[in-house]
Amino acid sequence: MKIKHILLAVVLCCALLEGKSQTDNKDKQPDRITLTWSDEPSSTQSVSWRINADRTKIIGQIAEEQSNPELEKNAITINGTALPLERGQQEDAYGQVTFRDLKPGTVYAYRVGDGSNWSAWNQFRTAERSGAFSFIYLGDAQNDLRSRWARAIRRAFQQEANARFIVHAGDLINRSNADEEWAEWHEAAGFIHQMIPAVPTPGNHEYRRDSLGKLVLDPHWKVQFNLPRNGPEGMQDAVYYLDYQDLRMISLNSQLIMLDSTAAAIQEKWLEKVLSSSQKKWNIVVMHHPVYSTAKNRDNTILRERFKPIFEKYGVDLVLQGHDHTYARGRLGKKRPVYLLSVAGPKMYESDSERWMEVATSQTQLYQVIKLTDNKLYFSSYKLNGQLFDSFELSKK
Repeated sequence: MKIKHILLAVVLCCALLEGKSQTDNKDKQPDRITLTWSDEPSSTQSVSWRINADRTKIIGQIAEEQSNPELEKNAITINGTALPLERGQQEDAYGQVTFRDLKPGTVYAYRVGDGSNWSAWNQFRTAERSGAFSFIYLGDAQNDLRSRWARAIRRAFQQEANARFIVHAGDLINRSNADEEWAEWHEAAGFIHQMIPAVPTPGNHEYRRDSLGKLVLDPHWKVQFNLPRNGPEGMQDAVYYLDYQDLRMISLNSQLIMLDSTAAAIQEKWLEKVLSSSQKKWNIVVMHHPVYSTAKNRDNTILRERFKPIFEKYGVDLVLQGHDHTYARGRLGKKRPVYLLSVAGPKMYESDSERWMEVATSQTQLYQVIKLTDNKLYFSSYKLNGQLFDSFELSKK
């Protein structure tokens, strides 16, 4: 009996050690992997991921997808950069790498890690030089990300799996620098942003004030989203533009516009320069706060008086917004742009303003698909059961 007990103890000990080894190994695996662009989408792709803080080797491997399982044989290894993330008593780290000199319109396989601990091989597709494409636009996620917002991004992906990127119009999470909420955001999106790049703009919930009263952007933002650094000095983490084929997508930081007059003036001047120099057929602006609100008690005067004239002057096609936790579409007369705001998460407000809206609803989670061809823009908004809720199209000569 004693021998049996000894053998059982040995077996249990081995099982526990094996389980601990597997857990330790899992902790070393790259996670929160997110595609973005920091440069030209037809020839580059940026990747960010979370690593152990003690990792010093940050690398990515990439190979043109040939449907051959021996990916390592043809893979090119690229060194990346480690970025620390301080949050209270704990310090995390993220890795970033940018793959360059890629072929346009080509599917690539990639993985990231430290040489011993690797992510799965994932895929992405570089932008074409021209041609039709689509992308997804999501309003505020913010609350109950794992349990309720997940349905929105997953249903959007299910419908538009070939979307080239996903625009997030601010308030991706509810509390700035809450790592557990970012964990939910990544879990809810699953593998989607490992294959389809994120194009985010921050909202008011990505900000807090420091001890001196200064507005501070969530430190997760910079390490998770490697974005083009073509915005004004000091605002490049969230103010930028991205040229994708015949589209110029422009991100404004409306939280700073609303609360910092100096930042508003700088963005105003920068926006005019970016739009006046655009050679793209389509120009779309994304920002969190709406120019026109769906609530009577909200009036974002500075956006309407100082930024709306610039949108109209240069013929911006769409302004994609969030913040009001309702859906609305409208424009003044026949002028562009079309102003849109939507909500993908479960937090809802009432819509009590009819000053500008042609279409509106509340208490409804939605996702949007925007398709661009040479001469047409097709906009569609869907409920989470896949039912079409709203649609329109724009034409270009």
